Amino acid sequence: MSDPAIHVADLRKTYHVPEREGGLMASLRSLVRRKVREVRAVDGVSFSIEPGEIVGFLGPNGAGKTTTLKMLAGLLYPSGGEARVLGHTPHRRERDYLRQITLVMGNRNQLVWDLPALDSFELQRAIYRLPEAEFRATRDEFIELMGVGALVTKPVRNLSLGERMKMEIIAGLLHRPRLLFLDEPTIGLDVPMQRRIRTFVAEYNRRYGATVMLTSHYMADVEALCRRVIVIHHGRVLYDGALSGLVERFAAYRQIGVTLEEPADLSAYGEVVAAEGAKVTLRVPKAEASRLTARLLAEQPVADLTIEEPPIDDVIERVFAEETLEV
Repeated sequence: MSDPAIHVADLRKTYHVPEREGGLMASLRSLVRRKVREVRAVDGVSFSIEPGEIVGFLGPNGAGKTTTLKMLAGLLYPSGGEARVLGHTPHRRERDYLRQITLVMGNRNQLVWDLPALDSFELQRAIYRLPEAEFRATRDEFIELMGVGALVTKPVRNLSLGERMKMEIIAGLLHRPRLLFLDEPTIGLDVPMQRRIRTFVAEYNRRYGATVMLTSHYMADVEALCRRVIVIHHGRVLYDGALSGLVERFAAYRQIGVTLEEPADLSAYGEVVAAEGAKVTLRVPKAEASRLTARLLAEQPVADLTIEEPPIDDVIERVFAEETLEV
């Protein structure tokens, strides 16, 4: 059995943040005795990720996701615990390690603003000392996969947000890394752009067997790419397992979609979460779903009926709200 691509044990990152009250006297007192508050951004996180896995790393803003990714990428020194990535200790930032990873952040730019993306790609070639023929083959392959052939000669400042994000991802993968840290790669993008980037990530994983650790607030990203998710909140892991298991363990309800032959009030059968004419969506307790479905079919003029799992984002919100779940 191969070693994990990522192994994290009791990883911690603590910041000491200065604090003081407003006003002149408070400012003077802080010169003599500074008050600091300890902030545990990452508080004892442990997990392992196997080579070739695509894992969703989920949590609300401030949960510790980006801090964890930065420690794994070697940008931050951990306050405690252990991290081994591709057999390396990330904060040592060894050249062989850095050549095998990439960190792409949806709210950060690495492309030169006033130059065409092609020039930034050339810069990446020089940084990683990529052979010319290999670089051009990879570059052209990625440009085709992303469908940006008509855009790579335009100055980056003239591209839309989605087009820039495509270029950022291409630039980050030109050295064919074995491990991708993707931090909100589709943030702010419209649905077609999100879908194109998801397709590209899935295809890169398939072609090169790369390991991917993905953070996203768009559950469509997670549902499309990840079989496994790690949920983190207040710097701690709340859940680590199958995406389907997250729903099964923490969703206490089902959604019944009913289309009637004519509009009717179905509030007696469950919570009405949506209604449009004769089409109604009900939220019902999971244990009651079968009984209520049978009752609906017996008592109402049902033209169509479906039973669905709740949306994943609803389940994630429930996990965050409880904060007392078993890892």
